[in-house]
Amino acid sequence: MATAAPRGRDLTVGPIGPTLLTFALPTLASNILQSLNGSINAIWVGRLLGESALAATSNANNIMFLMFAAVFGFGMAATILVGQSFGRRDIDGARRAFGSAVGLVLGASIVVGGAGWIFAREILAALATPGDAMALALVYLRIIFLALPTSMLIVLMTMGLRGTGDAMTPLFVTVFAAVLDVGLNPLLILGFGPIPAMGIAGSATASLIANLVACAALIGYVYARDLPIRLRGAELSYVFPSRALIWAIVGKGVPIGAQMIVIAVAGLTMFGLVNREGVDTSAAFGVTLQLWAYVQMPAMAIGAAVSAMAAQNIGAGKWDRVERITGSGILFNTIITGAMVAALIIFDRPVMALFLGGDSAALPIARHIQLIATWGFILFGMTMVFFGVVRANGAVLGPLAILFIAMFPLRLGFAVVMRPLLGVDALWWSFPVGSISTVALAGLFYRYGPWRKARLTVPMAHETDAHAHIAVEPGGSLKPAG
Repeated sequence: MATAAPRGRDLTVGPIGPTLLTFALPTLASNILQSLNGSINAIWVGRLLGESALAATSNANNIMFLMFAAVFGFGMAATILVGQSFGRRDIDGARRAFGSAVGLVLGASIVVGGAGWIFAREILAALATPGDAMALALVYLRIIFLALPTSMLIVLMTMGLRGTGDAMTPLFVTVFAAVLDVGLNPLLILGFGPIPAMGIAGSATASLIANLVACAALIGYVYARDLPIRLRGAELSYVFPSRALIWAIVGKGVPIGAQMIVIAVAGLTMFGLVNREGVDTSAAFGVTLQLWAYVQMPAMAIGAAVSAMAAQNIGAGKWDRVERITGSGILFNTIITGAMVAALIIFDRPVMALFLGGDSAALPIARHIQLIATWGFILFGMTMVFFGVVRANGAVLGPLAILFIAMFPLRLGFAVVMRPLLGVDALWWSFPVGSISTVALAGLFYRYGPWRKARLTVPMAHETDAHAHIAVEPGGSLKPAG
């Protein structure tokens, strides 16, 4: 049933450019804070406990990335459903979509967290974790697995809130959790007063406590402000989703999560190629990746904002605004990401020297890499805008196929085939080749693909799978071969 919208931000009215920018900036700030939180915690562990402890946390965090890749997909699927429902003023549908995502992901994360605790040693062994880091990684990973359910719930709640047009609440909870995590790390690692020194377990426990407190605070805030994703009374049954809603979320969430996995696997493959070039080249590439993580943040934030805005406007049937949202997203990405790329090119030496030292043999290699490849993130940002819009109407197979084609046969294929001709530069030129390929395919899919024909609504609890209105991409969609 459709009801009047409670608290939330209506993204279907008002000026598009300013609205998009004010929605994207808090998301960008959240992304930066999360990265800084991880960087500062790594500094605490490395300085207070040494290199083995730092290697242990790195191994554990690689495992957790795969866990978050899955919840990101389900969270984005729920955000699409919430956003479209909110746009058409179907608040009950938005709550059913969000409740179903919570039940599905929270249940799965509890099972995965328990299994991860039991099989943590075997998981680390499968990743060839160095022997001197194994014991520390085991302690750290087991505690992080305990934090998995609350971490997943926070991610889902913040993504759901963005679907209703609220980007500020996720920013506030990110600030709160990051400050608490960073502050607790040295206290629990070294001990303070009655708090015993816990070593690496203290770092993981700091994250666990920060997640628990932030999650409780966020839930309390949602109910105190009566925000759209809150569930009361009979609505609490929405956490036990119907089969139709499970298929809606899983059907969209798995391909979205798979996109992150495709990117991760392509990145690991590239690392393998780079490592063959020697330690200086590997170190230079590692530092470049550190800087690229920040360069790509505006593109990710604008893509998320575009997706939330497009979902609400598609739900409201305002397709003319969807086109203008796409154009504004591309414009803002070009300006903001372009400015970051220019700043990195101008100040590359002093920034990279922070990581490598001014006399490092890896420094000129790192500068050479970023001069060849960093500009491609402007194109990457355009791709995120196209993907954000088409995903807002439930089209997820097309973007997955495009990423697969661009990452493997095109980018990595170029790196391997052109290596004898261009030398190591073939690896660096493969990044802009991949970016050009991705944005070209994404633009073609946006302009000519069948994604506008899909219909995406939240199925009623009593609907069967045969009658549920779940968006399925038409048969003409791009699909990965093989």
